[in-house]
Amino acid sequence: MYDTEETVDVRIGVIHSPKEIEIELPVETDREAIKQQVADALGSEGGTLWLTDRRGREVCIPSARIAWVEVGSPSDDRPIGFG
Repeated sequence: MYDTEETVDVRIGVIHSPKEIEIELPVETDREAIKQQVADALGSEGGTLWLTDRRGREVCIPSARIAWVEVGSPSDDRPIGFG
């Protein structure tokens, strides 16, 4: 299903939606640059956040709809099973 290649995982909560947007970015992605992109999008009225996933697909999220953003990696302490 997934390549063994590591990725940077970005999860975005959307206002008025129980679902999250999950995007896998290439491992060489600069986390500080992603955080700056998020801050810039949230700081501009009518802004958008554009991210390109590891397969080259581009995703656009209107900043007015962003509730929260989490930047991590798939192996960052994710619970597996029924804990």
